[in-house]
Amino acid sequence: MLLKKERDPLFTRCNSTLVKKLVYIIKKFLKWTHVHFFNDNMEVLKIAKQNNEVLVNEQITIPSVMVIGPNGEKMGIKNINDALTLSKYAGLDLVLLNSDPKNPVCKIIDYNKYRYEKQKQAKEAKKKQREQNLETKEYRLSVAIDVGDFETKLRNAKAYLEKGHKIKVTVRFKGRQLAHPELGRDVIMRFAEKLNDVSDIESMPKMEGRSMQLFLTPKK
Repeated sequence: MLLKKERDPLFTRCNSTLVKKLVYIIKKFLKWTHVHFFNDNMEVLKIAKQNNEVLVNEQITIPSVMVIGPNGEKMGIKNINDALTLSKYAGLDLVLLNSDPKNPVCKIIDYNKYRYEKQKQAKEAKKKQREQNLETKEYRLSVAIDVGDFETKLRNAKAYLEKGHKIKVTVRFKGRQLAHPELGRDVIMRFAEKLNDVSDIESMPKMEGRSMQLFLTPKK
């Protein structure tokens, strides 16, 4: 009759220690992998933000994302591979609109059209900002302005226009001059014609009380 072999306590302790170490190593490896994967994603997103770019299709490495359909419908949180499959099936692109790691959002759209619209919006915003930043400087002339004063103001106005600013040209009528507005108009139009290489007339001369005024903008 065979005797049942007794388990060696020392072997049991060694085996238990080995298993614990192995589990510890596996946990450390998984943690390291997760941290580095997360950091790599963050680095990609950071570079994209610095270059004012969005990630498209295979550039997106976030594991799961909220997917918005072509018509704006929410399609739920999808695995990135499933999201890419949906975009390809629709014949469109998967574009990362929100890069927040806690709530990444992608939309299935035509990337080229999206980029064109974004560039167009940025251009319009820049143009509007530039127009708002324009400073208007007034140059006052008179019906009987002498040649020296006219030329001095002309040079100053040209320099100001070349800096990208708008100018206002004004002629104020005194006494009986008010009965002859054409004289003021001649002075203003002569001033504008001298500056036609650097400016465009925004509005033709018009009377405002006892003054006639005209606006010139930098030539585009």
